[in-house]
Formats: sequence, C-alpha cells, structure tokens
Amino acid sequence: MSAEWLAISNELAEATEKIGGHAVAVHTEARGSTSGVIWRPGIIVTAEHALRRDEEIQVTLPDGKTAGAKLVGRDPSTDLAVLKCEEATAVPATFGDSDALKAGHVTLVVGRTRASGPVAALGFVSLVTKERRLWGGGAVSPYLRLDVALQRTGIGGAVVNSEGKIVGLATPKFAPAGALAIPVVTVNRVIDALLEKGRIPRGYLGVGLQPVRLPEGLRETLQRKEKTAAMVLEVEPDGPAHKAGVVIGDILTKIDGKPVMRLEDVQAHLHGEGIGKTVRAEFLRGGAPREVSIVVGERPDGSR
Repeated sequence: MSAEWLAISNELAEATEKIGGHAVAVHTEARGSTSGVIWRPGIIVTAEHALRRDEEIQVTLPDGKTAGAKLVGRDPSTDLAVLKCEEATAVPATFGDSDALKAGHVTLVVGRTRASGPVAALGFVSLVTKERRLWGGGAVSPYLRLDVALQRTGIGGAVVNSEGKIVGLATPKFAPAGALAIPVVTVNRVIDALLEKGRIPRGYLGVGLQPVRLPEGLRETLQRKEKTAAMVLEVEPDGPAHKAGVVIGDILTKIDGKPVMRLEDVQAHLHGEGIGKTVRAEFLRGGAPREVSIVVGERPDGSR
C-alpha cells in the first residue's frame, strides 16, 4: 500500500474512533440494533423508522455500558426520533457545515453495534439540491443524497465530512438505493420542537384531496400549462377550508400563486411556521375560477 493510501486509511480509522465516541447502539428487541448519535448532553437522535417501539428502549453507550432511554418524540416526515438518556454524557460533538457539501465529496457514516463497537461506511455525496420535500411533507435543506449502502447497524449513524465533523444523520428511508444525510439544521429544529412540545406542529386545511387530470379545453381556457390539479373529496366541518367556503368538488389549482399539481404542492404550504397565516387558494367550481383566503390551522392527530 502506498504511503498516501496508508495515510488516508489511518485518518478514516481515526475519524471513526473519534466519532464513535458520540455513537450509540439503539435496541428495542432481544437481538439486533440500529445506531443513534449523542447530539447534545443527554439527548440522542436516531432514525425514526427503525425505532420499532416507544417503550423499553435501551442504548449501548460508547463505553460499552447499556442504559435505558426515554422517547421524547418522533417526526416521520424527516425520519428523526429523539431520545433522552441521562447516562449519555459524551463531550458535545463538533458539527460541520452541511451546506458546504458538494457532489463528489467523500463522507463517512459512523454508527455502533451493541456488541462489537463502532461501525463505519464510506460513501460519496451523489446529489445536492438546495431544498427538497420528502415523503409525508417534511423538508430538508440542503438535500444531501449519499452513495452508500447502509447495514441495519449503520442506520441512524453520524454522517461525517472530510474534516471529521458531523454534518448529518444517515437514513435510507427516503433513498432506497442509498441514504440521505439529514442536515444538522434540520436535526436541531426537530430536537427543539420535540423537546418543547413532544411533537412537530403541522399546518392543515381540513380537506381530503385527490389529483385529477384537467381537460385540455379547460386548460386552454385557463391558460394553464400544468395538466393536473387536486380535487376536494372531503371537507372537515369547521376546519379552515370549510370556514373559507370550500366545498366538495372544488378543484384546487393554486396556493399563493403557485400551481397545485399533486398533494405535495399543498403540503409545501403546511409547515409549522405557516400555522395561523393566511394563504390564497385558487380553485375551480363548475369550471369557473374562484379564489378564497384560508387561515392555516394546526393539525390535530389524524386530520388533513
């Protein structure tokens, strides 16, 4: 092995050992585990989809000891779950700039098993975009896709940049052929919200929608190039849309001037920061264009 490769290999091993001091194994069953990261003293972040139950959660800490952890809350839209563990007292991690990553940069994913210690996976940043909506309406900025295949023990591990700093949390949930690095700013936002409320506030309009294809003649009349919109199938009594006068059968075409082609285009306006704010909804009723103002409500459990 050349001196250059040997130096790189040694640096990767050193980075794994260093970040391994912040990685834990998360286990809820007799066998198997995933990973988590001690993000703040007493606070562990892990991948939500891999956390199979809400109680009797245990973690294997960097010193090899096992401790109990309590679930603070879950956010399936970003695949993050937050745990409290008094024994997780590692020195605060050093975080890097997620925005500085570019396609082609090398990253290291560091996790931990419950019996064998740290685990590592090397991968390239394969795609970077400024922002992207994830399944379920959550958003990450930046959107960082990694070309790395994670073993189950690596899910929820720390994504590390070339400076040895943590730049995200690894999850394959939104990238079946690889993984995403949920960026530091998103992780911090979710931690703060869950610690404060135990849940992530979501906006809602109180409607059930279904994408529909608009007839070509109607699109020409409306001078609309988008081929689809969203039809209202349900309206929740006394919900925000009902109060604004929306009825079943209306076809939603725009919100705040932006075209609605699919359900995700509506969800993009329903982030927590939008609760209480007014959006301008344009729709068709009987083929005629209409417009209403809807005050975004806070979504109760199970509401749209």
